[in-house]
Amino acid sequence: MPLLTGLHRYPVKSLYRQSPEHAVVEPWGLRGDRRWMLARPGGLAVTQRDLPQLARYRAQPQEDGTLWVTSPEGDQLRITVPRTADGARATEADVFGTRFAALEADPKAQLWFAERLGPHELGEIRLLHLADPRARAIAPDFSNPGESVSMADGFPLLAVTTASLAALGAWLVEGGSPALPVERFRPNLVIEGTEAWEEDRWRRVRVGEVTFRAVKLCGRCVVTTTDQETGERTGAEPLRTLAKRRRFEKKSAFGVNLIPERPDHLSGHELGTLRLGDEVTVLARGERLPAA
Repeated sequence: MPLLTGLHRYPVKSLYRQSPEHAVVEPWGLRGDRRWMLARPGGLAVTQRDLPQLARYRAQPQEDGTLWVTSPEGDQLRITVPRTADGARATEADVFGTRFAALEADPKAQLWFAERLGPHELGEIRLLHLADPRARAIAPDFSNPGESVSMADGFPLLAVTTASLAALGAWLVEGGSPALPVERFRPNLVIEGTEAWEEDRWRRVRVGEVTFRAVKLCGRCVVTTTDQETGERTGAEPLRTLAKRRRFEKKSAFGVNLIPERPDHLSGHELGTLRLGDEVTVLARGERLPAA
């Protein structure tokens, strides 16, 4: 029986992961996942694609929504959740051309990041908060009306399997490169006990008490070439190998994008809780999922 063996969330987009033993699933993703992001003056997301050193910054959300951010040098900043009632500035955020409403964090947070991220050509970087996670719709080609996503690239959750990671690792070693850790792919869910690449054909999958629709393979980018511990680019892999072995619709695919389903008897935001060790059951399969 496949099992959930890894659970990760990223409180600030492109910053270091958290790996809890359990996490609540909401319609737009894991609770606390990517509700914050850094942005250029026009609202466009700033990620490890632009500044790979973001991988070394850590964020720890608190129960009251307060965010603690720690720099690679150990400096800490406490950031309160911006609220319109308190005078927070409303703005628009932009993730891959999808624009949605957000709020700017306190100016001291902007200054803190500006002082530590060093010289770059991105303009004045701002920290934004997604106050209403229903503000950003998922691409309509892959979703149902009303489904939304946080500040993740495009979908509420990303799942990868250890079998596919091992298969990719074997290809890398065959080509003279080392195998890579799963953290390179920044998943939310890591699933053990499947066949390699079987996730390509998933349609519905249940993890513990939550059911998801599998809607698309994840097209990978330069972030996968970034060491998530050091924040440094390490070369062309795994993109070079994925482009040779896993090229679909002009995308280098690894992992599967998931959208949580809402049970008929639930009306709130909490759809269930995932726990390490949860059983994973594939409920429906089909043809290979699209990658773009």
